[in-house]
Amino acid sequence: MTGTVVLDLDGTLADTAADLIAAANACFESRGLGCLLDPRADAAIAFHGGRAMLRAGYGRIPADALLPPDAEEVDFPRLLSFYDDAIATHTRLYDDAENALEAMAAAGLRLAICTNKPAALAEKLLAALGVRDHFAAMVGADSLPQRKPDPAPYRAAVERAGGSVARSFLVGDTETDVKTARAAGVRVALVGFGPEGGRIARLQPDAILDGFSALPALARDWLA
Repeated sequence: MTGTVVLDLDGTLADTAADLIAAANACFESRGLGCLLDPRADAAIAFHGGRAMLRAGYGRIPADALLPPDAEEVDFPRLLSFYDDAIATHTRLYDDAENALEAMAAAGLRLAICTNKPAALAEKLLAALGVRDHFAAMVGADSLPQRKPDPAPYRAAVERAGGSVARSFLVGDTETDVKTARAAGVRVALVGFGPEGGRIARLQPDAILDGFSALPALARDWLA
């Protein structure tokens, strides 16, 4: 069997929410605002990126708190630095993820990562989790001028893995992933075990994965 399975990283392959939120909270604490985000309750916000976390936190500060107008632009690189320093303290692969990667590789499938996480951080995290060697290609937020939901990063991930877009599909966890797949003209499966659970069905993906153990069979069905 040939074909390419492209996976998102945060919230899809690995639960990174706690470490992402810790980095955002470090920014808030440095401004004397305390910890404004909760690693469990705000996990879904974390999977929408660093700027989304900063904006959510700023929205919770007291009305009389002074926040400079350029706070987001100042804090975003600081957030990335805090995150880089503790990128895999709490992060873990989702259950059965590595087994699924191994099964798909054994079946002859190519694997790639397409993420809106900066490429250097994605590379560091994949290495820390011990799964970088499973992927023939990794495209991050700054690998190209475009980022998801533009289809260019997805296409690049497939092509760099040695595959063809026509025989590929995307596995993700957010509306961004659905939009990316639609723009690229491929099918998309969303994970149903993230913070949104079954509510992810509202995004109308082509499939919902209840666990990674179901992914190899889905790949066989879609790419046979």
